[in-house]
Amino acid sequence: MANTAVTVGAPSSSTRSFDLRVVMAFLAIYVLWGTTFLAIRIAVHEVPPLFAAGVRFFTAGVLLYVFTRLRGTIGPTRLEWKNLAVIGFVMFVAEYGPLFWAEKYLTSGLTSILAATVPLITIALEMLVFHMQPFRWGVMGATLLGFFGVGVLVLPNNGGNVALVPCLAVLLGSMGWALGSVLQRRMKMPASRPLTSGGAMMLGGAGLLMLSGMFGELHPFPHVSLRAALALGYLITCGSLLAFTAFVWLLGRMPASKISSHAYVNPVVAVALGYFVAKEQLTGRTLVGAAIVLVSVFLILRTNRPAKA
Repeated sequence: MANTAVTVGAPSSSTRSFDLRVVMAFLAIYVLWGTTFLAIRIAVHEVPPLFAAGVRFFTAGVLLYVFTRLRGTIGPTRLEWKNLAVIGFVMFVAEYGPLFWAEKYLTSGLTSILAATVPLITIALEMLVFHMQPFRWGVMGATLLGFFGVGVLVLPNNGGNVALVPCLAVLLGSMGWALGSVLQRRMKMPASRPLTSGGAMMLGGAGLLMLSGMFGELHPFPHVSLRAALALGYLITCGSLLAFTAFVWLLGRMPASKISSHAYVNPVVAVALGYFVAKEQLTGRTLVGAAIVLVSVFLILRTNRPAKA
């Protein structure tokens, strides 16, 4: 999407068009990313999880990378390819491999809430491990509050136990995404954000497909039903191409602190969709845990706004 110049004075049609595109872009990252959790659940109940994740990201990565290169963007250097491989591993293989597998056993709503801990883990890594930010008690308190909410969600209770291992898999995967987010700031990457993401997705998707073969998911080759194909097609087009394009477009026009609000909107969309469409169980304990996690994420993003912007 090209930059749009806005002149001072009476609102023009171009100004209204710009405002509409901002609204549509936010709707894309709010709604489309929120709906992907249910699409993943549909796909992995019929297709092996690593294969499904690999198809999603390899296809989307190839399409985005080729499209960006055809527009004249210079390709990555050898060093940048190495760095893209590292980012592809930690942000796609280590993150989405466990998440796709976990959704065979967890509801899409619960998975989305656990995945919302990425900002909490990221800020903890920045403060405690990489020392990229000064230690702040307020931020640490909000982080601990968030993990208390996770405990409310996953610890055993008298009304039935949540599958603990899949929950831990989602949380460990979130650590991979958070680590990749931090490492990207220290590694030399291509100047083009779409090229960087396309290359990382492509390499990460290839890694997921290799793991799929190593774990025997390709023998025999998976049968992809129409329902699973539609779910994968939705993940590729809406989740990885349209929503990502909107995200990158917004990054060039809005403060990162505003765009990061999707971190506490996506779970709301996912939980509502899972409850009303997929008839997923929604208990009072789930609502309390979700509320604690989302309040924590909100506080983290609000407190950390100057650094993010």
